[in-house]
Amino acid sequence: MGGANVFLSKSDAAYAEIRDRILSGELPPGSVLAQYDLAASLHMSITPLREALRRLKGEGLVELDVHRDARVAPLHAREARELLEIRMSLDPSGAELAARRRTRADIEAMRHAAGRLRPVPREWGEEAVVAHREFHRAVYVASHNERLIELLDGIWDKCDRYRRMGLRLPPGEEPRMRDHREHHTMVEMIDDGDADGVAALMRNHIRLSLTASAIRTLEEPRETTRA
Repeated sequence: MGGANVFLSKSDAAYAEIRDRILSGELPPGSVLAQYDLAASLHMSITPLREALRRLKGEGLVELDVHRDARVAPLHAREARELLEIRMSLDPSGAELAARRRTRADIEAMRHAAGRLRPVPREWGEEAVVAHREFHRAVYVASHNERLIELLDGIWDKCDRYRRMGLRLPPGEEPRMRDHREHHTMVEMIDDGDADGVAALMRNHIRLSLTASAIRTLEEPRETTRA
């Protein structure tokens, strides 16, 4: 890594590390967190670890019961749908503002990010997911709206677990190729200043996203039970 990580406390360090493991899928949904083993792996005592877990509980990423047992929060269709609904509003706004406010440096950053994109088939795995997120961040950073960027960073963090679930699903090659082509089209529309056009494209892009695929799968058992 480029520089030293500076944290206010061991609890901050534990929080950042465990959060990253959860969002990356290294700690999968529903998995039990053996607190003493986890503390040992992080080279710290149990107290800062528990403080970190309480913070993660507040974000909905960890569940803690009265006996202090901890596990990674499971995936829920309702949460995924709420996150998708928020993105349906915020991401198009970010793209629209990017088309109105982009600089040459912004366009260069988008083109660089687009050059690293893959069609996100399962064999590309983590590399494709990370590149996909970096591209979208390059778009909404070009909005030059700091509060919007902050909100979208948080939403994208929470969506990562659902996005990785969608990656494991087999929707066929055409949806993934369409998704890939749309990214490049967005760059051209933003470069051209087509604010309304790129906002509409982004809205449809999100509607057909990996998170949307995960929602459909999470809802299937409930629908089967009702049948």
